[in-house]
Amino acid sequence: MAEEEKEGTEAEPEPKKKSPIILIAVLVIVGLALAAGISFFVTTKLMADTATEGGANKFHDPGVFVKLGDPKDGILVNVGGQKAGKFLKTSIILEMNPGKKEIIEEGKILPVAETKIMDLVLQVLRSAKMDEFDATKQDDLKKKLKEEINGVLGEGSVYDIYITSFLLQ
Repeated sequence: MAEEEKEGTEAEPEPKKKSPIILIAVLVIVGLALAAGISFFVTTKLMADTATEGGANKFHDPGVFVKLGDPKDGILVNVGGQKAGKFLKTSIILEMNPGKKEIIEEGKILPVAETKIMDLVLQVLRSAKMDEFDATKQDDLKKKLKEEINGVLGEGSVYDIYITSFLLQ
């Protein structure tokens, strides 16, 4: 019987060791799948979030461009209060939503809307402090003007604001 036990153990083959090449191949495939998943997450989630930060609707129909103020000179306004004695000469162009029929008609802005816009722009420019006219804060000024105008005329009335000249004396 002891011989039979010895023969029984000898008859059982030892489990084969998996070759290290197969293990390395499996790890490489898992790593590639993980990298693909991370890349997909970054492009769909993070890049989409940064694309929408610039505005609610970056893709829209071409707007109607309207220059505020005098067609030749633009807007001339005193800024910084009574004691400052500073003047701002600027040209501001609005990109208006052509779908707003109560504001735009036949590619031109209606006089009622133009009056409201000019009053609001002058009010914002006059109430701004001198440090708000710094070149690094121009985007903040444009954002403030856009929010104020859209607040008066209705959300989505102004797509964007362009400042084409800016002279502060």
